[in-house]
Amino acid sequence: MLIEKIKSPQDLKSLKTEDLNALAEELRNIIIERVSINGGHLASNLGVVELTIALHYVFNSPEDKIVWDVGHQSYSHKLLTGRHKDFHTLRKHKGISGFPKISESPHDAFGTGHSSTSISAALGILEARDIIKKSQISNLKSQIPNKVIAVIGDGALTSGLAFEGLNYAGHLKKDLIVILNDNEMSISPNVGALSNYLNKVLTGTFYKKFKKETKAFLEGIPRIGGTVAKIAQKAEGSMKGFFLPGGLFEDLGFNYLGPIDGHDIPLLIETLNSIKDANEPTLIHVVTKKGKGYKFSEEDPCIYHGVGPFEADTGIQKEGSGVKGQGSKAEENLENLPVVHCISPLAYSDIFGNALMEIAESDERVVAITAAMKEGTGLAAFAERFPERFYDVGIAEPHAVTFAAGIASQGLKPVVAIYSTFIQRAYDEIIHDVCLQNLPVVFAIDRAGIVGEDGATHQGLFDISFLRHIPNPLFMAPKDGQELKDMLKFAVQHNGPSFIRYPRGKIQKPEDRTQSTEIKIGKAEVLMEGDDVAIIAVGNAVNTSLKAAEMLKGDGINACVVNARFIKPLDEELIISMSERIKRIITVEENVLAGGFGSAVLECLDKAGLNDVAVKRIGIDDRFIEHGSQIILRKKYGLDEDGIYKTALAFLKTVRTVQTV
Repeated sequence: MLIEKIKSPQDLKSLKTEDLNALAEELRNIIIERVSINGGHLASNLGVVELTIALHYVFNSPEDKIVWDVGHQSYSHKLLTGRHKDFHTLRKHKGISGFPKISESPHDAFGTGHSSTSISAALGILEARDIIKKSQISNLKSQIPNKVIAVIGDGALTSGLAFEGLNYAGHLKKDLIVILNDNEMSISPNVGALSNYLNKVLTGTFYKKFKKETKAFLEGIPRIGGTVAKIAQKAEGSMKGFFLPGGLFEDLGFNYLGPIDGHDIPLLIETLNSIKDANEPTLIHVVTKKGKGYKFSEEDPCIYHGVGPFEADTGIQKEGSGVKGQGSKAEENLENLPVVHCISPLAYSDIFGNALMEIAESDERVVAITAAMKEGTGLAAFAERFPERFYDVGIAEPHAVTFAAGIASQGLKPVVAIYSTFIQRAYDEIIHDVCLQNLPVVFAIDRAGIVGEDGATHQGLFDISFLRHIPNPLFMAPKDGQELKDMLKFAVQHNGPSFIRYPRGKIQKPEDRTQSTEIKIGKAEVLMEGDDVAIIAVGNAVNTSLKAAEMLKGDGINACVVNARFIKPLDEELIISMSERIKRIITVEENVLAGGFGSAVLECLDKAGLNDVAVKRIGIDDRFIEHGSQIILRKKYGLDEDGIYKTALAFLKTVRTVQTV
């Protein structure tokens, strides 16, 4: 195999150009094989194989810095930069990350996981280069980069951050190279005026031919031809803007080339060579096909954007892996499902999407908003059923929130569904535009807690801490799917902002609990009585805590288990009354401990003057959590039933010892 010869990008340059297509085929096969076993991002990686080869063939990483936007398309990059032998560990605990990671390789110029950061980051790297060149900072001079290339998709260009970077790059006039990978997709198909703008593509060849023929025609006009041709040349910018989308980028200060075929390796190499020594901002518009080279991902790149393990020959998802695949059998199974998208039929996202659709049937005020995550948040069926009440704003979380605030100000009930890791990007808008004005926006915070194999950039472990201190909103977390339904109905009727956080993964089977429970503001639920210790848990930690309490019974310890339901407002009445008879409390949450749910309980006890109560908080301490399966990570950080059980035993032993002394 050709890949066996490539220990670093330098080895790639020894290959003949006619061998590069064969290498591309090898890379695709390796990616398909590994993702079919480990899960991961498939379609996005298959679309950039040739582009990645061309980039490393022309440039010299790590001296030249390649900054991948989002980074979920960097598998070929990893294979070409010395990680082929470790590629079988992709997304596995203690294996290589599914995203670029500075600590993993010097070829990973900048760590990414969220979209639209590449241009700003690359520009910062360039500016640092020039400062160091002019300075006396000798210890950094050996590390300064040569060229810096930002690779960004058209989906990421729907974010304002990308345009902020483009705007400032045009201002600084650095030799930044931006590769616009245009595949008309982010995760879902792209939306908005920019997407339509990029779709007005005619080939660069057509434009050049038109320009040449027009010039010859004008110059051929007797007496006035030369003058008219000069006037036309001055108007070239307007002419080009009429035919090509490059006018926008040129107006921002970039030299625009393209669009070119992103799967034509010789053309890519020729184009990159022609601009690699440019001393001005340059943007190359590359057109690719997401999912290229694998039949099923080409046919449905949405389903194969992020997948669990699947059968490579058929595309059928393996049992229990969480994401449906394609193939004849899979298609037969999908036909009878009410929601057809990228999530397991027993996922929290599906319960949310179906419940919201039921609510919208009887309440015309309800609208749904998401940021390029229609399938991921479970809203595909809602979008089909209520297209006039569904909004996908693209990768623009801040806009989604302020847009929702405007809708809510007019008496409607917007429900904004965004992953926990992405809602971080809309923090100011949540405070200023929604909560400060006490507008009735419902935030469905998906993927809260430990997410798993996508790792540190995607773990939803901070939302309790950065949201619970904001005045006005309610903050809820369901223990199961039925409670999620009940909370959603309650939140839609509430006349103010609401947060509902729920995890990635499966719920209890619907037949396990279908009885609705009345939700009352700030009221918790006692699930198990006991006098030795109180375990107050929130969200998906509730059922795990119940299992741990059953284990404690074997040691003669009777635990009172409480489903908090509300992170804000807390059920202070219950906590205070319980603390007067049970002097040992354990809080459990799948969130960082700093400022989290346990901190809220401590604040409650302090406010009530109950200083004789011993409290142990179980959650994530002060760190970012690496990639690995949810099972492995919950066990490692003591958030499974065994971890809660052992922590409780150690806590009770310590408290008893202190009391005896």
